[in-house]
This record gives sequence, C-alpha cells and structure tokens, in this order.
Amino acid sequence: MEMKNEKIIYWMLLNHGHWNIYMAATAEGLCYAGPHNAPFEELAAWAKKRLPAYTLVEDRSVLEPYAKELIDYMEGKRKEFTMPLDLHGTPFQQSVWKALQEIPYGQTVSYSDIAEKIQNPKSVRAVGAAIGANPLLITVPCHRVIAKNGNLTGFRGGLEMKKQLLALEQ
Repeated sequence: MEMKNEKIIYWMLLNHGHWNIYMAATAEGLCYAGPHNAPFEELAAWAKKRLPAYTLVEDRSVLEPYAKELIDYMEGKRKEFTMPLDLHGTPFQQSVWKALQEIPYGQTVSYSDIAEKIQNPKSVRAVGAAIGANPLLITVPCHRVIAKNGNLTGFRGGLEMKKQLLALEQ
C-alpha cells in the first residue's frame, strides 16, 4: 500500500526580545513569517487561502534552523538569509518577491524602482499590492521599500515594525 504524501505546514511562535512572530515552513522551506504580535488566525487564514490542502502542525524542532537565522538577524549578527524559502503566489507576485530579495541589507528602494527591476515600470500599484501580500516578512525584505519621497509607507507588519527593522539595519 502506498502512503499518501501528507502535506504539512509546520509552525511555531518565535518570541525573541520584544518580537512575537508566527513562522511556518513546509518540507520545501520557510513559507510564512508574520507581523509582530499578529494573531495565529492570520497564519491560519493565509494557509487556508494559499495552501488549502495542507494541515497546520505546531513543531518547534522543524522551525529551529529558520528561527536561528531570524534571531541572528534581530541581534544584528546576520545580514543575509541562507534558509530555503517556499513562496506561494502568482507569477507576478513571485517576480516582485524575487526583486525584494535582491535589495541589499541596510538599503532602501522605491516602489517604482521595483517596478523597473521587474521590467514593468507602469505596474507601481500592482507592485505595492504584491508587496502587501508578501507572506515572508523580514526574510523577503519588503521593509526596505519606501515611497519615492523617502516616507515610510504601508507595511503589513505596521509602520512601527518597519521603523524598527530599518533602524536595526543602520
């Protein structure tokens, strides 16, 4: 008899310093890192929408290597992530998220810079929407995208979290 390959999203709540972040991973890699202090329901709703065939299972041991990289980053000991990522989104979202991963640590770019990078300069609003749908805060560094005039604009984790992440990288 053949065993059906069970589809599982492993999750844990990372508490480090003042940070409280739900993180989740599939067998392929980290798939979700939520906003600071967001409820578990946000992760559950994301999983139901993006990976409806998967079951959520709490398992710290699976997430330890991912948590370690995040903690090192939060402590200023890590500038780049080496963990595997498992991003689920439309091809357009994927192209935006890939461009975000290329923004160097400690630097910021504008939404129009990202639109240019993906060779779709008229797509600034769509770029903003794709950034807003980014399921991997911090590791896919959407906090490094700011308005052309230098203002910090919308961030799924809230502007306070965005400020803290940018300050950490200075």
